[in-house]
Amino acid sequence: MCRFTFYQGKPIRIGSLITEPTHSLIHQSFNALERDEPLNGDGFGLGWYNHSISNSPAFFKSVTPAWNNRNLIQLARITESTCIMAHVRAATQGLQVSENNCHPFSYQQYAFMHNGDIGGFHKIRRKIVQLLSDEAFEELKGSTDSEHFFCLVQDELKKRDTLPPHDQMSSSLMAAIRKVVELGLEMGVDEPSYMNMVLTDGSISVAVRFTTDIPENADSLYLNVGKRYACEDGVCHMISPGEHEKAVIISSEPLSDDPGWEPVPVNSMVVVKEGYVLDRLTIAMGD
Repeated sequence: MCRFTFYQGKPIRIGSLITEPTHSLIHQSFNALERDEPLNGDGFGLGWYNHSISNSPAFFKSVTPAWNNRNLIQLARITESTCIMAHVRAATQGLQVSENNCHPFSYQQYAFMHNGDIGGFHKIRRKIVQLLSDEAFEELKGSTDSEHFFCLVQDELKKRDTLPPHDQMSSSLMAAIRKVVELGLEMGVDEPSYMNMVLTDGSISVAVRFTTDIPENADSLYLNVGKRYACEDGVCHMISPGEHEKAVIISSEPLSDDPGWEPVPVNSMVVVKEGYVLDRLTIAMGD
């Protein structure tokens, strides 16, 4: 399991998410509160966008623990963006700790990160690879269930490139989730899947909280929406929502005691556009 934080809205410093809040992502990397194992020390990754320069995201990843990386702290102190992903990793047993396995992952203008694991991945991994197009297979660099899933998503995105971006991204994620669940059933997988994730192109973003387990066992995921996110002397909060909200944070755990945090419903998606919630969708496995 891992922990992640996602922000979209008016420009903020990366440090406002990962170092300054009371329960910042760096704090979660060594003292996560909502999982059995509090340590997430098997590497970290940042992704952020600067659309004035490029539509593709920039990344900084390392296999060192997030709490012990001075370069991360210095970069976060002065780097601003309107769209930020941050992820700290606790490697699934048996999977390699390497930069190739650190989130976020990228494809063209897209960035993707995942908290959880795909049940029985060792049983269905070969089946997933067989489903991939040659192009998606060439994008596969690491060994994680997360990146294999993202390669499935890439193929689904290409199938839907005539749809509006928010429909393209949300329906592609749903299709990939269904494929993974169906493969598990086909291969007799008993272990449940836990799939909290975010897919973004820097303007449109889709966050997912999904599990095949009972809802009470789903990994935690929270949403906070407002006009602006502000940090002063370590106290971080979202300015109250207005008619046109311009800041959204989605995080494995609340970053502070701000009362605006709300749980994302289990087996649902939140679609975000340029800092406001565009839609909320239910993920159904039936026809």
